[in-house]
Amino acid sequence: MSKDIGLWIDHRKAVIVIVSAEGEETLEILSDMEKHVRFSDNGSETSTSEDVRDRQFSNHLDSYYDVVIDAIRDGATIQIFGPGEAKGELKKRLESKDLGGLIISVDSADKLTDRQIAARVREHLQENKRK
Repeated sequence: MSKDIGLWIDHRKAVIVIVSAEGEETLEILSDMEKHVRFSDNGSETSTSEDVRDRQFSNHLDSYYDVVIDAIRDGATIQIFGPGEAKGELKKRLESKDLGGLIISVDSADKLTDRQIAARVREHLQENKRK
């Protein structure tokens, strides 16, 4: 059965809307990520601990993206939108797992409610079906 998937994502949360012939389902995946603070490297000895923090942040994001990918893996199409870098990072991760061909769009979007996200997904799907 064909499933069209839209998701809003940032580094803290992903809201996934799955649309199929059976209806619509919304999932939320939390990253449990605290806001990431990057420090400038001024040549001090603390740069090593900052590098460790950056690596931990990156590893945590990779795990978060893998959970999101597991939730959307069986989609026929995937549309991605969100406010920051996470949408592009997820796109690259999908491409590295040979799922890039499913992506129909990657767009910027501010914070939205779950209802607004679902409406945007439905609207985008209808536009694509008209083409």
